[in-house]
Amino acid sequence: MSVTISEAAARHVTRYLAKRGKGVGVRLGVKTTGCSGLAYKLEYADEIAPEDVVFEANGVKVLVDPKSMPYIDGTQLDFVREGLNEGFKFHNPNERDRCGCGESFRV
Repeated sequence: MSVTISEAAARHVTRYLAKRGKGVGVRLGVKTTGCSGLAYKLEYADEIAPEDVVFEANGVKVLVDPKSMPYIDGTQLDFVREGLNEGFKFHNPNERDRCGCGESFRV
């Protein structure tokens, strides 16, 4: 099982954590919502919980709760700029379908 983070995403997270002045990495998970059933949760983490599965790539820790792991195993967290927009993008090999608005996905 693994979750990775691209160089671009790692740079963005590192800059944000430095500006914020605290944090150990990012927490990635899923929640039940939307028309396709699941949506990604991404937040900056200030501490590592005992149950967290921890992955480290490009100098950044990605923390995943065990319940989310089956849905996001193999996912790469990326940070992209598309025109005037920028944000995190999830490359998840487990996704089978995504809703039209991009809010949720199904595995």
